[in-house]
Amino acid sequence: MKFKYVVVGAGLAGLTVAERIASELDEKVLVIEKRNHIGGNVYDSYNEDGILIHNYGPHIFHTSDRDVYLYLSRFTQWNDYQHKVLAYVDGNLVPLPITVETVNKLYNLNLDCSQLEGFLKDKAEKLDEIKTSRDVALSKVGRDIYEKIFENYTKKQWGVDPAELDTSVISRIPVRYNRDTRYFADRYQGMPRHGYARMCENMAANKNIKIMLNTDYKEIIGLIEYDILFYTGPVDYFYDYKHGRLSYRSIRFEFETVDKEEYQEAPVVNYPNDYDFTRITEFKKLTWQKHGKTTICKEYPCSEGEPYYPFPTKECKAVYALYEEEMKKERNVIFLGRLAEYRYYNMDAVVRRALDVFEEVKNRYEG
Repeated sequence: MKFKYVVVGAGLAGLTVAERIASELDEKVLVIEKRNHIGGNVYDSYNEDGILIHNYGPHIFHTSDRDVYLYLSRFTQWNDYQHKVLAYVDGNLVPLPITVETVNKLYNLNLDCSQLEGFLKDKAEKLDEIKTSRDVALSKVGRDIYEKIFENYTKKQWGVDPAELDTSVISRIPVRYNRDTRYFADRYQGMPRHGYARMCENMAANKNIKIMLNTDYKEIIGLIEYDILFYTGPVDYFYDYKHGRLSYRSIRFEFETVDKEEYQEAPVVNYPNDYDFTRITEFKKLTWQKHGKTTICKEYPCSEGEPYYPFPTKECKAVYALYEEEMKKERNVIFLGRLAEYRYYNMDAVVRRALDVFEEVKNRYEG
């Protein structure tokens, strides 16, 4: 069996590369996927009650990259969804990220936007160095807000103290000196009108794309001749764990359908200090589906299971650096995506990365 291009993994990274090869180069491409569906972690489906759920937790599309937005818009229409998140703190629901509305609700104040920066500056701790996620939070919002909103949530999410995690974890959570309670401020935001699975099916619809599901690529790769392999799986698995296993954080999802139209005030409610789960998602609030019942999902972070989040510690980065040296020696393998590059990517960033990689390959090999 011969294919000029082979892609391992049918998530957004793999599908983007495959679609570009099939459409722009008019070449056949084989996509090998270990799961029984395409779409990776953005996969969604209708449950037995007919409610559209995100099988691997909530995925909200947002980007300021116009090219990525226009590219994905070839495969879906969008609902103009603007994401809202509340956090259950001290018996009250407060909006995230931190805004003047959050501070006013936490402390029963009536600050205006011009007063927020001074308030947080008084709360913030002055640190000589910002080395960890704990340092980031303390230097931005001070100890009290850190303990109320960030500390225990991060411990539940990662299983370790924020003082052991690098700055990237909490740096992703912004502080806004205004009343904008949307979770994201990107120009383009929305949800695929007919779901992510439909969008991914449209991406893979080109006749040049052949997909093998329920297949570990190692079972068949020796039978395939190829010029270039795009690999989007875990990099330590690719190298048979020769430098040890990389650590990932996983999540156990607990779905429940409730016999009422609405369960909670916001699409996502975080629970930093109460309960073992980190958050509850109500999917109808994401998808705008009309239904007499509603389905929620509680997330329990754990160490075992599907690899979702690369572990952001110095030790893990050191192990990945060993694999990175191996990757540099490869001549016809391109590593792409969250698991292969051992870094956190938002959806738009992984699509952007895949588009850029395709352009590099096109220029290098197709000239």
